[in-house]
Amino acid sequence: MQGGGVPLNLHELTSIQPPPPLWLVVLSGFAAFALVAYGPAWHASRGLITIAHEGGHALAAVLTRRRLKGIRLHSDTSGLTLTRGRPTGPGMIITAAAGYIAPSLIGLGAAWLLADGHVTLLLWAVIALLACMLLMIRNVFGAVSLLVVGGAIFALTWFAPPEVRAVCAHIGVWFLLLGGVRPILELRSKRSRGRAPDSDADQLARLTRVPGAFWVVLFLLVSVAALGAGGYLLVDRVMT
Repeated sequence: MQGGGVPLNLHELTSIQPPPPLWLVVLSGFAAFALVAYGPAWHASRGLITIAHEGGHALAAVLTRRRLKGIRLHSDTSGLTLTRGRPTGPGMIITAAAGYIAPSLIGLGAAWLLADGHVTLLLWAVIALLACMLLMIRNVFGAVSLLVVGGAIFALTWFAPPEVRAVCAHIGVWFLLLGGVRPILELRSKRSRGRAPDSDADQLARLTRVPGAFWVVLFLLVSVAALGAGGYLLVDRVMT
């Protein structure tokens, strides 16, 4: 199918789109950076990072065979993932550690798909993940948030021509890569002022007896590494 529209078969879903020009990839990165760096824009868009954060907790819980009870997304951009299982042990540790690094790792995986030209496949994969997450949402605001985000991506896939889909996909991936770093820096600042006693890092400290500061640094190293690797994938494809 030419132009916009939903893929009608597997071939179209997995088709490879030509790489965009370098200036467009760089401009997309600057647009995402503006969303992350400018306070009002960050406040309006941070909920997307929260969705990825809580999705990371949920996926880690499922993979470690903990029982996922539900996910809540709140209007102040906070979130909560409820699981059931042993209160200690590897499963709980992995589940607690997954949240802050999830946006960056999702961004890295998305950058890999974009680097291979799979723009449409990426968009449909995001829709599928949001649909799975919607099944576990336990509050109205969270359900509305996922429906709005998923609906916007669906409309983009249905109506937008390939060029527009590519631009939006690049902005979204850059946003995940860059936006994954800022909450960790904010966490570090809050902890230094004693304002986050029940953060993921502090929960991990209680679970492992390793200081919370270590976990914050680990989160930051993973996110910065993902940003570097993801940025390289996005830029390298258009330069080769």
